[in-house]
Amino acid sequence: MIHHITGWSKDPGPPQAGGSPAISFIRGTSRLKHILNITIDESGDFGAYRRHSPYYLVAMLFHDSQNDIGYASQLLDNQIANLGHKPHALHTGPIIRREGDYINLSLDERKRLLNALIHFSRRVDVQYSVLYVEKRECKDIIELTTKISKQIHAFVDKHSSLFSLFEEINVYYDNGQIELTRILTSTLNILLPNVTFHRVKPSDNKLFQLVDMFCSLELTALKFRTKTPSQSELEIFHNNRDFNKDFLKKIRKKRLD
Repeated sequence: MIHHITGWSKDPGPPQAGGSPAISFIRGTSRLKHILNITIDESGDFGAYRRHSPYYLVAMLFHDSQNDIGYASQLLDNQIANLGHKPHALHTGPIIRREGDYINLSLDERKRLLNALIHFSRRVDVQYSVLYVEKRECKDIIELTTKISKQIHAFVDKHSSLFSLFEEINVYYDNGQIELTRILTSTLNILLPNVTFHRVKPSDNKLFQLVDMFCSLELTALKFRTKTPSQSELEIFHNNRDFNKDFLKKIRKKRLD
C-alpha cells in the first residue's frame, strides 16, 4: 500500500531575498514570470525493512520564487543568534536525537531551536507534502522504487492545474540518495514542463532546512500513530497529545493535500 500524508547542477538554492512582491502560492495572480521551486528531502533508506527504519518518506516543499523569504530568513538567523548559537543549518533529526552539534544542549535549548524553525515556517509563504511507503510491504528495492514513483506521479496528476500556473520549475535536492535522485529525474522530467534539477547545499538554503523539519515531524507523527516513538522523541515531545498541539498542528497548516 502507498500512502500520502499530505543530471544535476550544483546550485545553492533559490534566492533568499529580493524585491519581488509577495503573492500567494495558490493564487498565482502576478503578471511576473512564475517560477516554482520544489525542495526535496527524504527519511529512511532503500534497504530491507527493519524495526528502527519501517518507512520511507519523501517530503516536497513548494515555493513561488516571487514570494520573498529574505526577511523571515534574517529573523531566523537572529533568533538562532539570540539563543546563543553561531549561524548554521538547523537539522531537525539530530536536534531531536541530541546528536552532533546538539549533543551538549539541554532539552529546553533543543526545543527552542525547533520552535525557531516552526516560527520560520509560519512567516514564509510555502506549502509542503509528504508521501510515505511502509517498507514491510515491499519485497525488494524494485517494488519500493515503483511505489514511490507511482505516488509522486499520482500527486502531480492531482495538482496538475496548480503546476500549470508556473512557466518554469526548479527542483532542489542534495543528492543524498542516488536511488531517489534517479526517481526524481525520471518522473518529474516527464510529468512537469521546463524542469531544471539543482544539487543544493543544505547550509545555503533555508527552505531545505524547513523541508527537513517537515519530513522529520511527519515521521514522528507516524510513529506516535503506530505507538512506536523513540525514546528521544518521547523525551522532547512527551506524548502524542502534546506533540500534536505544540508542533504537528502548526506545520500542517502549510500542508498541501
